[in-house]
Amino acid sequence: MKNKPLEREYKTIEAMISLSCHGQHSTKKCELCSTCEELLAYAKARLNKCPYQKEKPTCARCPIHCYKPAMREQIRDVMCYAGPRMLRHHPLLAIRHLLDGWKTKARPRQG
Repeated sequence: MKNKPLEREYKTIEAMISLSCHGQHSTKKCELCSTCEELLAYAKARLNKCPYQKEKPTCARCPIHCYKPAMREQIRDVMCYAGPRMLRHHPLLAIRHLLDGWKTKARPRQG
């Protein structure tokens, strides 16, 4: 069975990193620099190991800090840059992410 919330989260983080890389690192639209490629791979690995799975809250509302401090700082920079631009470039992902942020806190999957 597919996990739609996580698939959407993958698309959202990929779009945010792409916007940030293109705008801040002057890469071509469909390319990422090596730093951003590494960040995207790390973010996807963290999402795959998320204990919340289908009930995953947005990272801002999550009680678990699963990113290493250096990566957390990088992803914060990406979100600060790309967040306001998401409504223009990826409006559906941005609106859905905002709606997901209003959900109540979830409980980790028992496993």
